[in-house]
Amino acid sequence: MDKIVSLCKRRGFLFQSSEIYGGIQGFWDYGPLGVELKRNLKDAWWHDMISGHNELVAPAAAPGPFEMVGLDCTIIMHPQVWKCSGHYDLFHDHMVDCRETKKRYRFDQVRGRWVDYADRDQKIFVTTMADIETELDEVRRRAMKFFKLRNKDADKLSIANESLTIDKLDSTQNVLAPDAKTLDTLTEPREFNLMFKTTLGALGGEDDTTFLRPETAQGIFVNFKNVLDSSRVRIPFGIGQVGKSFRNEITPRNFTFRSREFEQMEIEFFCHPDESQAWYRYWRDRRLAWYTQLGLSGESLIMREHHQEELAHYSVGTADIEYAFPFLPEGEYGELEGIAHRGDFDLRSHMEGKLNPATQPMEVELGEDGKPKHRGSGRDLSYRDEVTNNKFVPHVVEPSAGADRGALAFLCEAYTEDEAPDEKGNMQTRTVMKLHPRLAPIKAAVFPLVKKDGMPEVAQEIYGELKQHMNVFYDEKGAVGRRYRRQDEAGTPFCITVDTESLSDKTVTIRDRDSLKQWRVKIDEVVSDLRTRVNA
Repeated sequence: MDKIVSLCKRRGFLFQSSEIYGGIQGFWDYGPLGVELKRNLKDAWWHDMISGHNELVAPAAAPGPFEMVGLDCTIIMHPQVWKCSGHYDLFHDHMVDCRETKKRYRFDQVRGRWVDYADRDQKIFVTTMADIETELDEVRRRAMKFFKLRNKDADKLSIANESLTIDKLDSTQNVLAPDAKTLDTLTEPREFNLMFKTTLGALGGEDDTTFLRPETAQGIFVNFKNVLDSSRVRIPFGIGQVGKSFRNEITPRNFTFRSREFEQMEIEFFCHPDESQAWYRYWRDRRLAWYTQLGLSGESLIMREHHQEELAHYSVGTADIEYAFPFLPEGEYGELEGIAHRGDFDLRSHMEGKLNPATQPMEVELGEDGKPKHRGSGRDLSYRDEVTNNKFVPHVVEPSAGADRGALAFLCEAYTEDEAPDEKGNMQTRTVMKLHPRLAPIKAAVFPLVKKDGMPEVAQEIYGELKQHMNVFYDEKGAVGRRYRRQDEAGTPFCITVDTESLSDKTVTIRDRDSLKQWRVKIDEVVSDLRTRVNA
């Protein structure tokens, strides 16, 4: 993972936000290559899910044909949206504070191990925020310091093999907090709202408080009726959206995996309640296949169904597509996308008021005055089938993908070290980013073999023609072997070289990044050849 992070900064994929001022935790900037990668990922998602969808035929394994449309909703919405959606009351993380160091931690992210010191007949739980690979060494070091032991006495400590997070413990007693010198400094866990507050208008009073959206989904739900009335779609249909979301993560970590500002690619798919389970299975399987088609290894991906106790308050069923990110311990996976069967919770909540998840079937949650705790819009968000004349509140299936997590997964998957011959034929270690051509920031690089004999002029003409169709790069500096290496690190799938033969037979050499194979193509066929290969 350290090599991937280093390459991302060195080659311009990712930078820490506000780095010249020391950076700001949980925020990341995409550099020249990174912004192209992320844009390509979003464009691929939008084309494959929305604009490229054929509503006249049923895709493979789908229960039937369906329509897809798009939206782009505002980041700031009416405060009542977040009260009816449940975020205002329920969108929290459990946190603990250390009384000694004044630091705050997420309750489920502080890891540690039990340490037994037989000479004192004392057993303590030593915690650390270190990576899992160095956790054992850090626990041993902290325990020895706490018990004031020298290195020669290390064998007097017995350290448990099992690593636990403190939320799995019965209490926070006998716990040595991260960075603390004494025991029992952690408070009991408390809930902290994860939404970013902001104010509307110039006065900034309490009545003007609203939030930056923590998800893009609610903008789709509150526009459900507008889409029905304006686009003539019929159920089943989906609404897709790509946009920024914000969550006030207390402990952002693992590069861009857990950030405070991130981008989502979400679909809200509306269907008849009787067909919702079939559509849930369809979207779950289709979204998993999408990642493998773009290059993620099937061995590094799993589909994990949530247990009943894990389900969100609205969820009938949820499955996570998870990826084996290299910063996680071997055998562990991190969420890449969630596919949730949301039932009719959202549309009913925005009609009637926030529903109480403790009631089955769910009813509007009432306040002490017996009235709805958070009143809905009062608008009718049900659907009337024109064929059967039946009226119902649609169920919703939500495939929700993270663009930032997706980009990170594809970067991790692409990073490869192998051996390739240099310009003298000697085998050298090569760093190469094996990104799918659709995702690669630069699709092709154009080289003149030397800067003379008319080769640059031919190469520049090819470059100009290709530039009208895809993002390409021109390079005439240094030996060709070094130019290949630079493009390999950038993930460029194809390199085009103009050489002496090009001047006579009007052909160029194209080199494949992964196989290192080379072939000749006529100059006037380069554009069509590459467009076919990039979109394969």
